[in-house]
Amino acid sequence: MRGALIRYRTIAYIVGVVLILLVVIGMPLKYLWDQPVVVQTIGPAHGFLYMIYLVAAFDLGRRAGWQPKRMVLVMLAGTVPFLSFYAERVVTTRWLPAAVTPASR
Repeated sequence: MRGALIRYRTIAYIVGVVLILLVVIGMPLKYLWDQPVVVQTIGPAHGFLYMIYLVAAFDLGRRAGWQPKRMVLVMLAGTVPFLSFYAERVVTTRWLPAAVTPASR
């Protein structure tokens, strides 16, 4: 369980940062200054990383015995800027404290 949690936390932060870069830097450059290069490079990277995020969230949810609704909510968190950070914190502090003791984090 600990390995699944570490994988999920790592990819949640990576997906969150890449999505913020895409939305805060890439989208204004594309639509305001007609410079799509950031969107063309970061967009596919985010898509690939999001697929890894989905696998990590599914793996963690399966190991933790989550209901499908909770698993889907955590998976969708990677599509909204800043939400993956919040979801990671909720998962780590509220939904898994009994399964992963503080000493093993």
